[in-house]
Amino acid sequence: MDMRLVYFVLFVIIAFALAMCTLESTRTTKSIGKSVGLLEFSLIPPVIGNAIFVFSSYKLVSIIGYYIYIIGMDIVMAMLVNFTNYYCGGRRDSKRKPTVMYFILSADIVQILLNVVFGHAFDVQYLEFDGKPYYKLIPHFGCTLHRIVDYTILACVILIFALIASKTTRVFRERYTVIILALVIICLWRVFYIWSKQSVDRSMIGYGIFGILVFYLAVYYRPLRLLDKMLSRIASRIPDSIFVYDPNGKPIWINEPAKALTGVNEDTLELVVERLTDMFGKRDDDKTDWSEDRVIGTGDEALYYSLEMHSVMDEKNHLMGSFLYVRDHTEEKLKLKRELYNLNHDNLTGLYTQPYLYEKIRERLDNDKEKEYFLVFLDVKNFKIVNDIFNSAFGDFALCRIAEWIKENMTEDCLYGRIAGDTFGMLVPSDDFDADKIEEDLSNFKVTDGNVEHQLHIYLGVNAVSKSDTDVSVLFDRAHFAISSVTDEYNTHIAFYDDKLREKVMWDQKISSYLHEAIETMQIRPYLQPITDNGGNVVGAEALARWIHPEYGFMPPVKFIPLFENNGMIVDVDKHMWRCACRLLSEWKGKHDDLFISVNISPMDFYYINVVSEISKLVKEYDIEPKKLRLEITETVMMNDADNRMRILEEFRKQGFIVEMDDFGSGYSSLNLLKDMPVDVLKIDMKFLSDSTENEKPMKILKNIIKLSEELEIISLTEGVETKQQYQQLSEMGCKLFQGYYFSKPVPEDEFEEYLKKSV
Repeated sequence: MDMRLVYFVLFVIIAFALAMCTLESTRTTKSIGKSVGLLEFSLIPPVIGNAIFVFSSYKLVSIIGYYIYIIGMDIVMAMLVNFTNYYCGGRRDSKRKPTVMYFILSADIVQILLNVVFGHAFDVQYLEFDGKPYYKLIPHFGCTLHRIVDYTILACVILIFALIASKTTRVFRERYTVIILALVIICLWRVFYIWSKQSVDRSMIGYGIFGILVFYLAVYYRPLRLLDKMLSRIASRIPDSIFVYDPNGKPIWINEPAKALTGVNEDTLELVVERLTDMFGKRDDDKTDWSEDRVIGTGDEALYYSLEMHSVMDEKNHLMGSFLYVRDHTEEKLKLKRELYNLNHDNLTGLYTQPYLYEKIRERLDNDKEKEYFLVFLDVKNFKIVNDIFNSAFGDFALCRIAEWIKENMTEDCLYGRIAGDTFGMLVPSDDFDADKIEEDLSNFKVTDGNVEHQLHIYLGVNAVSKSDTDVSVLFDRAHFAISSVTDEYNTHIAFYDDKLREKVMWDQKISSYLHEAIETMQIRPYLQPITDNGGNVVGAEALARWIHPEYGFMPPVKFIPLFENNGMIVDVDKHMWRCACRLLSEWKGKHDDLFISVNISPMDFYYINVVSEISKLVKEYDIEPKKLRLEITETVMMNDADNRMRILEEFRKQGFIVEMDDFGSGYSSLNLLKDMPVDVLKIDMKFLSDSTENEKPMKILKNIIKLSEELEIISLTEGVETKQQYQQLSEMGCKLFQGYYFSKPVPEDEFEEYLKKSV
C-alpha cells in the first residue's frame, strides 16, 4: 500500500474535520466559541502543509508545504495562547492579553520567511520514499530557534493548565487534565519524531486530534460527574425538603431537611412514603404533577406546608423519575398573621384600629341587614387632665382598663376598637345593649394601679343604625354628637342620637353654609353693650356678634356661636367682629375719642391664625390706637400651650393693647393662672356669684376677688350687673368698671349712639 497516499488522505480528513469544527464553533452562542474557532482554523494550515510535502514529489511544492507547516505552527501557538487565556482565565476582556508571546511568534514568522533569502532556517534533502521522490526537511539554526519558541510556549500552556487544575476541585479538574495529557502526548510524539529522524512527521495527527478534542471539551462537553455532585450539594443545602423517586415511585435520595421532616435516613428510605402519607394524607387522584397546600393542626399550633410533585422526562419523553418539593412556610404564615394583627390592632389596647373597625362594621352591616344594631361612641371627659395630673403611663393604664371593660361587656356578635386617643367605637346588636348595667358600671368607674386611684367620667353616644348604607364615619359622628346632649354629667352617661339631635345636626349644617354670605352682607353685625365706671359714665363697650337673618330674623348667639366654636368657623366671625370694631373706632375719631371697644378672641383663633399679626394689621389699616381696641380672652385659652399663649399676650401688651380676662371664675384654675397671666382687666362673672347680694359668704368671696385684683394692679370689671343694688354694692367693694342689663342690653350701633347722648 502507498503509505504516502494514506498519510495524505488522513491529513485531508483531519483538515476537513477541523474545518467543520471551525464552522460549528462560530455558530455556537457560547462566549468561548470565537477562541475555539480561531484555534481550530489555525490547525488547518500545518495539517495541509504536512499533506503537501508528504504527497509531493516536487521540490518547490514540498518547500512551500514546509513553509505552510512551520509558519502555521507559529499561528497555532498564538491561537493556543489565546484559547488558554480565555479557557483558564474567564472573560477575554477581564485578563491582560499575552502581547509578548504574540510578538515573539510574529518575529519567528518573519525569520522563517527570511529563509528564502538567507537559507538559515531549513533546506530539503532528496530521497526516495515508497519508490517515489520525497524531499525531507533538513533543519538549520532558524528551524531550531523556531522549535525552541514553539515548545517553550507549549510548555507554558501546559504549566498554566496544570496550575489551574491544581487549584480547582477534583470533580472539576478533568476538563483541564484531558487537555494537559493531550498536549504532553503531542510533545512526546513530536520529540520522538525529531529524535528518530523519521521521514514523515506523524505528530501532526496528534495536533489534529487535539483540535477536535478541544472543540468537544469547550463547546459540547458537560462535566456530568461535576454536575451530579454540584446538584446534589445544592439540593442538600436547600432549606426545604426534597424527595427524589425512581420511575416506579421508590425513594432513592432525600436531602437533610427531608430527613428531619420524616425522621428517616439513607438506610430507611423505604419508610418515606409511609411517613409522608401519615403527615399529609393520601392523594385521591393519580396525577404525576401536582401542587397543593396542607395545614397540620389548628390554631396557634398549626403547621403550614406547600407540596409540589414534578416528573422528570428524558429526551424521548420517557419517565426518568420524579421529585417532591415540600416547603414549610409556617414561620412566614405566622409572621404574616402577626403583621396583619399589628396592622389591624391598636398597639396599646389590643383592640381594632379605627380603619379596621370601620371596615369590619361596614362588612357586617352589608352582610347582615336584618339585625338591628347600635353604633356606640365612647369618650372620656377631660382625659387630658389625667395625663397632666398623674402621668402618661397612668393614662395608658387607664385606656387599657377601659379596653378591658369593653371586652368584658361585649358579646361575640359585637365589634369594637379604639378610634383615637381616649375615644372608642362599638357596633352592638340592639338586643345585647344593656343600658342599665352600663349606667351602673360607668357611674363609679375607677382606675387604680395600686398606687393611684382616679374616677373616670365616661360617656357613650348611641346611634341606632337605620340605613346600613350610611358611611360608618357619619354614623360615629352622630353618636359622638349625641354626647353633647348630656346635661347631668354625674348621673347620666348614655345619650341617644334621636330626631331632635338629627334636626340640630341639619340646622348646624344649614347655618354653617350661610356664614360667609352673612359676613359679606353684614347679616352678622356688632351689637354694643355699654361699659361704665363707678360714676355711671360710659367709658366703652363690648362688641358682641348678632345675626339678623333674612329668613329666620334675629338669631341669639346661642343659636350659632357654640356651633362655630366647635367647627372652627368662629375664627371667621371673630375676624369680622375685629374689623367692625376697628371701623367703629375709626368713625368715632374726634367724636368719642375717650371710648374703647372690647372684642373677643376665641381659643380657636390661636390654632388657625396668627392673632397678633391679624389684629395689628387691622389697627394699622384703620389708624387707631391699640389701647382703644381691648382684647378679651377666657381662661380656657390658657388650658393648652400656656407658655406660648403667655408670650402672645405679652406681645399684645408691648404693642399697647389692653388685655382682659373674661368670665373669671367659670373655670377650674383661674386663681392659679392669675398669678402669671399678663392681663390688665379682670372681668368677674356675676353668674359665678348669683346670690352675692343675699348670701354673706359669696359676698366675701366677691369682695376679696376685687381686692386681690386691686393689689395685683389689675382693673376689676363686673359683668352681668342687673340691679341698682348690685351696682352700689360692687362700687363700695372697689370695683372700677361695670357691664350688664342694669345699664343696657347689647344694642345696634345707632341705638348705642342714642344711649351715649342720653347718658351725657
